[in-house]
Amino acid sequence: MPTAVIERLAGELRGALGDEQVIDDRARLRTYECDGLAQYRVVPALVVLPRTAQECARVVRACVAARVPFVARGSGTGLSGGALPHPDGVLIVTSRLRTIREVLPADERAVVEPGVINLAVTRAATPYGYYYAPDPSSQQICSIGGNVAENSGGAHCLKYGFTTNHVLGLQIVTPDGDLVRLGGAAPDSPGYDLVGAFVGSEGTLGIATEVTVRLVRLPESVRTLLAAFATTDAAGAATSAIIAAGVVPAAVEMMDALAIEAAEAAVRCGYPAGAGAVLIVELDGPAAEVEAQFAEVERLCRANAAFEIRIAADDAERALFWKGRKSAFAAVGRISPDYIVQDGVIPRTALPEVLRRIGELAAERGIRVANVFHAGDGNLHPLVLFDDAIDGQAERAEELSGAILDLCVGYGGSITGEHGVGMDKAKYLPRMYTDDDLDTMQLLRCAFDPRSLANPGKIFPTPRLCGEVPGRHKGAHPLQEAGLAEVF
Repeated sequence: MPTAVIERLAGELRGALGDEQVIDDRARLRTYECDGLAQYRVVPALVVLPRTAQECARVVRACVAARVPFVARGSGTGLSGGALPHPDGVLIVTSRLRTIREVLPADERAVVEPGVINLAVTRAATPYGYYYAPDPSSQQICSIGGNVAENSGGAHCLKYGFTTNHVLGLQIVTPDGDLVRLGGAAPDSPGYDLVGAFVGSEGTLGIATEVTVRLVRLPESVRTLLAAFATTDAAGAATSAIIAAGVVPAAVEMMDALAIEAAEAAVRCGYPAGAGAVLIVELDGPAAEVEAQFAEVERLCRANAAFEIRIAADDAERALFWKGRKSAFAAVGRISPDYIVQDGVIPRTALPEVLRRIGELAAERGIRVANVFHAGDGNLHPLVLFDDAIDGQAERAEELSGAILDLCVGYGGSITGEHGVGMDKAKYLPRMYTDDDLDTMQLLRCAFDPRSLANPGKIFPTPRLCGEVPGRHKGAHPLQEAGLAEVF
């Protein structure tokens, strides 16, 4: 992209928004060079911080007129490189759109801007007896706009579902720069499910500027236990037994010995000594139902060789149980200088076998893996530990990370559960889908973004040019020839 084009665009946007909302200083631009996946870094050509939906639309229209690609960013906590900037593009940061516009308990919904922090929605709704159910581990800092883009989950998605199950309506800026509404306040809208298509589209179909979310009534009772097992096999068997008994906990989380070691080093959570795995099981709902199911969960844990069970006596002890789990990703920094956070899904009945196989793959490469995950729905988060200062370790860690995703797909699972595809996993998508599948998905993308300006280079390993005839092509793709895409 010619420098003159960016300079003209910067001048135009300064005139429309003001100097303070446009960044082109190289040192300040580096603040935005990566999201939570720091192994990918790209300095954007320009950063813009709109304060309103109208300003966001104004920025997109300017990008379209100049044929400059743009990428949306929220809090920058994503773990797939979804908000990685384009070197010749504009990074549109939505963190200043942070107003909670309405909390409507009678309608069980709230209307918020995309920069609102996830946990802030629950804090605003709690006085009315409600909360927002999706709870990523980063919920204290991640934004609702980013959650919508990635279809974020969290520990309690086993019972309550992902972000897509809690978004009723959206205002978005389309890739043409128009402000439009999808869905609404009603529980369901007629016609094509465009809200469902947008949630999880990772910024490729536009930018959310307002989100109407579903609120959930605070449960009458919440009970939490922590069960320690000698092995992950035993903990996995207990998980399967709980679900098979017809109990649907709010959350079932597992950590293996290495993840426990990291959590202890970071936050001193006081988990049982000598545990090869721990399960955190939480039940919520009507008090009588929770009490009956809690007794069954405790019985099933003991039947599957739990050697210690702790029951949270109050909210403070419950928070301590969760403190180790919520800190797990960052905590591994205490036991390894570098690590890769992976995200795959398998059938939960395959947990023991898959965890054993991950251990074997790690041993073959001389790499350690800490496992912490949503056991109830089989959403794995292997943390691949390595030292980049040791020659060859980073390459072996990357290879192991890919082998784990292959393993997930081989068991009928997925390459991602909640972190998204982004830049990191684009090359693995063809292992799940055929060329025809990928072409069909990209036809939808092209319908929203015929110029391919919205977050280009993400999700798909070889972006198609809108207007191409679907199907296989001979020779190099034009984007491949231009150095903007790679064929895997």
